[in-house]
Amino acid sequence: MHLLIAAVGRLKQGPERELAALYRKRAEATGRPLGLRDVEIVEIRESRAQNAERRRVEESIAIASLIPERAIVIILDEHGKSLDSPALATLLRTWRAEDRPAACFVIGGADGLAPSLSERANLKLAFGAATWPHQLVRVMLLEQLYRAATILAGHPYHRA
Repeated sequence: MHLLIAAVGRLKQGPERELAALYRKRAEATGRPLGLRDVEIVEIRESRAQNAERRRVEESIAIASLIPERAIVIILDEHGKSLDSPALATLLRTWRAEDRPAACFVIGGADGLAPSLSERANLKLAFGAATWPHQLVRVMLLEQLYRAATILAGHPYHRA
């Protein structure tokens, strides 16, 4: 199963980008033998539209065009469901067993996502009740994907 992260905005050079690259590399290496191939990150250009609704629509259209048919869509949303790491690992295992071609994780822009894309979500996922900067959300997501792969592989990284 292909893992895709569609994120509005770009990670600039710096510690967040370096940490994201590290966890992406680890997630790919650990996940590959488990059938979790590739961790692709597609950065969507932020809309320059004058109003928030138009920005949400433009960014959501760009994201929707990337989502493969039959893919699981997971939207990162501060009002979403909080899962512990083993629960996320279990979901990845289930989706892989269902022979889903991809799990697409969506990190929207500052104005959020259009309702049409939000309604496509199989899961709305939150990293707690706090609002996080998009750069950190990407790093946290990549770390959780790596952690989920280590849980599935029986690796001692996750000690619960």
